[in-house]
Amino acid sequence: MTRFLALVFVATMLAAADQPRLVIALKPDKNPEAMAAERGELSRLLGAAVGRPVEVIVPTSAAVISTGLTNGTIDAAHVASTDFAKEAIDPAKPAPAHIALAVQVKGKTSYSSVWLTLADKPYSGIAQLAGKPVAFASRTSTSGCIVPLYDLQQKDLIKAGGSPTDFFGVGNVFYGTGYVSAVERVLDGSAEAAAVSDYVFEGDKHLTPEQKARLKVLASQGPVPTHVLVIRSALPAKEGAALAKAITNLEAGLRDRVFGGALVEVDEQVHLAPIRAALAAVKAMKL
Repeated sequence: MTRFLALVFVATMLAAADQPRLVIALKPDKNPEAMAAERGELSRLLGAAVGRPVEVIVPTSAAVISTGLTNGTIDAAHVASTDFAKEAIDPAKPAPAHIALAVQVKGKTSYSSVWLTLADKPYSGIAQLAGKPVAFASRTSTSGCIVPLYDLQQKDLIKAGGSPTDFFGVGNVFYGTGYVSAVERVLDGSAEAAAVSDYVFEGDKHLTPEQKARLKVLASQGPVPTHVLVIRSALPAKEGAALAKAITNLEAGLRDRVFGGALVEVDEQVHLAPIRAALAAVKAMKL
């Protein structure tokens, strides 16, 4: 009986090996080499769960992922909601992929963008920064630029189609290379506030305790949709569902390292609505 079960197991593994592989892409925000162990473990566990080979890759850019989902070389991907929203705009064209799951952060599928300023500054609201130097994380950052600019427009501090300099002043708008580069401008006194994600201030990954002790949250805006797992639309529904289930059932430690938290089902249109509105507003601005 034991020999029979062993033969069945071997036959099952050989059959799985003959099947075409599933390719899963992870957003390129980590060093691919540093993720080698995680990629290997994820490939093994997901392959065993779905019964066919799984390859996990980390492309060099979001554009590579978009192309792969369109031409069928990538079957699923973990991407920023902003990147996916940019691709899923034209309703006349069939979507190459759909959202299967969204990451939860503190039990929610959204987080906030915040303005940070020095703790001893007298500011109590964003309107008080008129004519003051500020720093954005980058021109493309969702929580560090797109959402805060949309919020300023919603507050009528920047007109539709206008420019951040209309409110902050010419020469007073700095675009950094990431969250820390923006916050450093506040800490060294060259900016009065910096736009970043709330987890930059609340977490321990970006700033030291000493740096955070010098700062306070001046304003909060959002919501900012969390990252999503998208699945190629042409992939058979049964296979896509099996893959999504396998990912939700991953051991919490590996899941959190790779995806940043638990993943849950969401309504795609509802999830993307905030960032689509922000993208449309900022696209018309002069940055």
